[in-house]
Amino acid sequence: MRDEPLLSWQWRGYARNHQHPRNLLLHIVAVPMFMAGTVLLAYGLLNLSLPALVLGLVCMGMSMALQARGHRLEAEAPEPFAGPADIARRILAEQWITFPRYVLSGQWWVALTRRGAPDPGA
Repeated sequence: MRDEPLLSWQWRGYARNHQHPRNLLLHIVAVPMFMAGTVLLAYGLLNLSLPALVLGLVCMGMSMALQARGHRLEAEAPEPFAGPADIARRILAEQWITFPRYVLSGQWWVALTRRGAPDPGA
């Protein structure tokens, strides 16, 4: 159980779980896909648009699949989820706050270009 707020906890361990170049590249594609899916899902719900709703869910599902594939490349796995509410909170926080912060702070680029990092093509 975490004693600190979700965003602080997530940020503190984020770089440790996001080091492999292929995972970083998958995230830079998958997170915006998740964001677009979230917006489409909300649009679909608000406007009763089945195509937008389905496309939103597909985007979100594909994004999660890509990120799961990337996380399997990491030496350290993320902490397991504590239940459905934890899944929703952590995923939404990562996609909308923590990963964008990681990119905008320059840490994503530093991790991607770090010397001695595994070859993305390997």
